[in-house]
Amino acid sequence: MTTNISIEFFPPQTPEGLEKLRGERAKLAVLKPEFFSVTYGAGGSTRERTFAVVKEIAAEGYEAAPHLSCIGSTRASIREILDEFQSAGIRRIVALRGDLPSGTAEAGEFRYANELVEFVRSETGKHFEIEVAAYPEWHPQARFPRDDLANFVRKVKAGADSAITQYFYNADAYFHFVDEVRRQGVDIPIVPGIMPIVSFSKLARFSDVCGAELPRWMRRKFEGLGDDTEAIRAFGLDLVTSLCQRLLAGGAPGLHFYSMNQSALTLEICKRLGI
Repeated sequence: MTTNISIEFFPPQTPEGLEKLRGERAKLAVLKPEFFSVTYGAGGSTRERTFAVVKEIAAEGYEAAPHLSCIGSTRASIREILDEFQSAGIRRIVALRGDLPSGTAEAGEFRYANELVEFVRSETGKHFEIEVAAYPEWHPQARFPRDDLANFVRKVKAGADSAITQYFYNADAYFHFVDEVRRQGVDIPIVPGIMPIVSFSKLARFSDVCGAELPRWMRRKFEGLGDDTEAIRAFGLDLVTSLCQRLLAGGAPGLHFYSMNQSALTLEICKRLGI
């Protein structure tokens, strides 16, 4: 089965983490992903580490897609980063609003991701394939679903080529979101973001912060497994594999895996999917 996949990493903080990531990336490369993306800390706090990982990926012959967030940034600083990316041969970016570092009150010259997309297009034309974020269960800071939908449409009209969603475990939320934006005239690919489940307690804490919904039945099932790591891993694999199967059967244009810099679960899910 031919399925387009992409895989996300975060830039490690230590030389040991960087070496481990190289090994995990080599294992994941057998899946022939369309690209590897690399996250970017709040306010650009990981800029140099992100760029270092991106350059390594590109040097290994794979397509690298650095995240680029604009909140707290100036046009001059974003222009400088775009120049760096172009000089390194980068052809794809993930354009995000991002979060301000804690203790920072100044939003900078960009307030929303659509402004960043518009700026990238005005500065670089069609050089970059621009990915943007989508939120099937709505952005946690959106007051109403219609507001979030309007924000997404603005990003697309500003020049986005495709979108990657926040992770979710309810396929109906994804299909509903896609139907809604199609009615708004949006026809770009919307790739579901997939989060393999390593630790349910960590996933629950993270989901509460980022607004991803964990269905009650799923929470109760995991809670009932207690500290049985093997049972948690097995149930998580079954759950996420089933989700991916339903998404692909329903027409999803690919899968974007949030790897958390680990290869085993993504490899196992793809194996089960026949990728």
